[in-house]
Amino acid sequence: SCPIWPGHPMTAHWGIPDPAAVTGTRAEIALAFADAYKQLDRRISAFVSLPIASIDESALRSQLAGIGRDA
Repeated sequence: SCPIWPGHPMTAHWGIPDPAAVTGTRAEIALAFADAYKQLDRRISAFVSLPIASIDESALRSQLAGIGRDA
């Protein structure tokens, strides 16, 4: 579950399947962890490349939501 943040910070939910819940062969489990890593890596890379200081709040919210959908 997501943490509770006091105040009104901007948040985005980028859910991914839990690789620890995967059953199967060692190779299938390893693939699940590799896939989770790749998804997180793409999303974090997209996030840190956002021009946060130069876009308005609405555009930033849209970009954050898009990262979760597209990555």
